[in-house]
Amino acid sequence: MAAITAQMVKDLRETTGAGMMDCKAALQATDGDMEAAIDWLRKKGLAKAAKKAGRAAAEGLVVAATKPGLGVLVEVNSETDFVARNETFQKMAREIADVALGANGDVEAVKASAYPGAGMSVADKVAEMVGQIGENMNVRRAAMVKADGGVVAAYIHNQTVEGAGKIGVLVGLKSSGDPGKLNAVGKQIAMHVAAARPLAGRVEDLDPAVVAREKSVLVEQARASGKPDEVVMKMVEGRLRKFYEESVLLEQIFVIDGETKVAKVIENAAKQIGSPIEFTGFARLELGEGVEKTEEE
Repeated sequence: MAAITAQMVKDLRETTGAGMMDCKAALQATDGDMEAAIDWLRKKGLAKAAKKAGRAAAEGLVVAATKPGLGVLVEVNSETDFVARNETFQKMAREIADVALGANGDVEAVKASAYPGAGMSVADKVAEMVGQIGENMNVRRAAMVKADGGVVAAYIHNQTVEGAGKIGVLVGLKSSGDPGKLNAVGKQIAMHVAAARPLAGRVEDLDPAVVAREKSVLVEQARASGKPDEVVMKMVEGRLRKFYEESVLLEQIFVIDGETKVAKVIENAAKQIGSPIEFTGFARLELGEGVEKTEEE
């Protein structure tokens, strides 16, 4: 019998989209003959995933999972919203989110992790589900927020099922105050994030390239006024502050009351719970963001 190497299994998996263990079994059953192994998988209906892998998967669910001091979001995609309402798909997405809690929010680590009770990886489980349901699926993104000694509040906008929907947000708040009250504040801020779409939590967290590009545009706009350079730079400073107020979470006006900065909302909450609150970060995932679909799809 021919020796079955890891490279052979990998090549067959890439060709067919079938699970790792199924590919190994196919090669063993066909004495290492790649073409015969492909046919073996096709006959068992295990090679369906490959035919669907090129199709855009922009529907599905963003799922949140939390535990004390830690929260994760995972985007599990499907081709249609119909599948997102399928209980089997929903169960898989929730279980993948639970796996992500132990994978530091890294999507590749999530895919490589063991899927609970299945004897296969998360990636292989998804490929198996593609064969069962008949649509392309993908674990596309994951995000994590930590708040050691505090809470990570989760909010799902346009919820399809408990803990999963179209937009997922996490907000980390660190405090020795009452966890229930802290979580309530965090959830309100998470609702704000869902609506306001901040680019960063603090000014210093903004991507320097984004700031440089914005500043360049503002300088050109101000120079078009024909004013002296020193006036131009003051104009740019003012407009840059406006950009921060629109783009940075702690500088934004809280959408719930329309008048208080988010940083002040946190400061006021600290007074109410009798303990300082430190904002540790946020994450926001919106379903299908950035996925290109053809007209036909």
